[in-house]
Amino acid sequence: MAKTKSTKKFEGRHLKDTLKKRKDDAKVKQRTKLREKKKTARRAENGDNEEEAPKPKPSKGKELKEMTVDEFFQGGFEVPEKPGKKRKRGGTGDAPSKKRAKAPVDETSQDDESEDDSDAPDAAGGTVENAADDESDESEEDEDEDAHKKQLESLAEKDPEFYKYLKENDAELLDFEDGDLAEIDQLSDEEEAEEPKKEGKDKTLTLALVNKWEASMTENKSLRTARELVLAFRAAAHLNENNGKEYKYTVTNSDAYNKVLVLTLKGLPELLQHHLPIKETASGKINLSSDSKVFKTLAPMVKSHIASVLHLLSNLSDGSTLRLTLASILALLPYALPYRKVLKEMGKSVVIIWAESSSDDATKISAFLVLRKLIVIGDAGLREAILKATYQGLIKGCRSTTIHTIQGINLMKNSAAELWGIDPVVGYTTGFGFIRQLALHLRSTITNKTKDSYKVVYNWQCVHSLDFWSRVLAQNSSSLREAETGKDSPLRPLIYPTVQVTLGVLRLIPTAQYFPLRFQLCRSLLRICRATNTFIPLAPALLEVLNSAEMRKAPKPTTIKALDFSTSIRAGKTLLRTRVYQDGVGEQVVELFSEFFMLWCKSIAFPELALPVIVMLKRWLKTVSDKGKGNKNNKLNTSIGLFIQKLEANAKWIESKRARVDYAPNNRSAVERFLSDEDEKNTPLGAFVLSQRKMREQKEALLKASRQENGHSRNDDQDEDDSDNAAMGELSEGEESPGEEEADE
Repeated sequence: MAKTKSTKKFEGRHLKDTLKKRKDDAKVKQRTKLREKKKTARRAENGDNEEEAPKPKPSKGKELKEMTVDEFFQGGFEVPEKPGKKRKRGGTGDAPSKKRAKAPVDETSQDDESEDDSDAPDAAGGTVENAADDESDESEEDEDEDAHKKQLESLAEKDPEFYKYLKENDAELLDFEDGDLAEIDQLSDEEEAEEPKKEGKDKTLTLALVNKWEASMTENKSLRTARELVLAFRAAAHLNENNGKEYKYTVTNSDAYNKVLVLTLKGLPELLQHHLPIKETASGKINLSSDSKVFKTLAPMVKSHIASVLHLLSNLSDGSTLRLTLASILALLPYALPYRKVLKEMGKSVVIIWAESSSDDATKISAFLVLRKLIVIGDAGLREAILKATYQGLIKGCRSTTIHTIQGINLMKNSAAELWGIDPVVGYTTGFGFIRQLALHLRSTITNKTKDSYKVVYNWQCVHSLDFWSRVLAQNSSSLREAETGKDSPLRPLIYPTVQVTLGVLRLIPTAQYFPLRFQLCRSLLRICRATNTFIPLAPALLEVLNSAEMRKAPKPTTIKALDFSTSIRAGKTLLRTRVYQDGVGEQVVELFSEFFMLWCKSIAFPELALPVIVMLKRWLKTVSDKGKGNKNNKLNTSIGLFIQKLEANAKWIESKRARVDYAPNNRSAVERFLSDEDEKNTPLGAFVLSQRKMREQKEALLKASRQENGHSRNDDQDEDDSDNAAMGELSEGEESPGEEEADE
């Protein structure tokens, strides 16, 4: 049936407001029902049988100040008028009468009454909601000492076990003092502002007071002391902040400040564990009953304390204090499990510390333990949120890469890779989205070949991102790990898109200036090959380097400092066509070629795999050895010739071994078992590669010792920073256009 014009007009103008009003009215009715249930429960606990007793009707002229709260809400009263004023009668149980329940019990003027009457419920039901809140506040304020004692007596009769628990663990909670006992869940800013007014003065935090709290927590495990400690910790966490808020305690003593921080961060988790022990399964899951009375009493205090801890965490810089705070957060995680929003905010705050370049390795590990715990105890939604925050923090933390920060960045990548293996299903979902995003950036750069478009891909963040995914796959999709579990990893399907994107970025700009970036990505692909036994064709990418003009022409001599390929993705223009750069590139090519063929040195198909490369390398060596047009670099040419000899020797060794086999190539299981018991060091190529590794390790150790002994001058640091900034993908003026092949002879 088609809508009429009036129906469409109503939907356009009034439907939204009408639905909102209905929802608000439903909320008000729900609150009213809950309050009535609470009232009935309190009356039952106090032994009152008000429903069966006849409801007394107040006298017509009875004063408001002589009436009880129950008589007031039963209606049938008359509001007294001031002398000379005409009296107005109040309704029985209507909304304005409920609103006046919060007004003073003294005689009120006609103007005040008219103002209350004007506050009738609006379309959204706001006035009814305010009246309901005021009514709830009034009922809470009317609970006096006698009512509380009756409740405790009723608790002792109905639930003697819980009463005994409170008496043994915190007898102070059963000793009622007027104005001194407050529910732990009243840890709001309003309470903190009201308590000093009630006492008439602020409380100054002293060392003696903190020591007293420490003794109470150690001996009595007092929850009341813990509550005071939480309030003092909040004041200390917001010290010297002009946020307009008032706190119960004032912190002026440095010793008291340090003491309350350490006591709260260490002592509160121990106290919570005493009153509400955490049960953890073998898989790391937490069993905690959120419906227990103890949890309902403690949880709001924990939630308030975690908010203070996270605020303090954002303002800390000392490594030892950061680690202490993170350890405290780790112990508090199970108690905050019902609060998803708190856990997400906690994850974001911890990721900032984990990804901060100024954080030392111990602090990063402490932050990683918190993130790992969050993923282990959380559900799929929380795990996805933490993984996304971790990846974003990793990308931000590796923006600047130098010799001083590379170790911390590698620690971040390795630790984050472990997080993706806790729940591989969720890890696959998040990983696929991020890898797809990298593929979209690459496609945009290829289709839109401008000078600025290459900056999106050719920067440290993209390189570290691809290297990170190679670590995720190598760590969680390795053949050894899959053999232990007996099934393929859910992350294994990510190998293909990761390799394709990496190869696309690797060959995007073939100029000699970005050879360091190519070598970085080749190492990432080698990691995937080694762990997953996946063949990736890296030989063509390395042969392109040797066939460039940079490696075929004679270099010019220079005294410039050699480039550190481990912390560089771009070479400066002053390094191009120099002998120091040509030697460095040659070493990288030989090393990567050796590591690549080392993976297949025991393969039955090694001779066929190595033959095309041997032919290409011999052809290149013949060209560059020309005395007139060659590169005139005996060091580079000798290293390439030696590598060719090792390839040929290993190919002949494999041919001699496979000449004795009696099965065909279609026997896959037998082919895979070929030389599986043979050690790599017994192969001609394996022995050569292992010796080269030892030489590189010795060289790196000497360089590291030299750096520690002599340090780096400011000029060297500035040069490294300038090189890193240039490596972000900025192309200098007068440079060759990206993607343009270098001119031949």
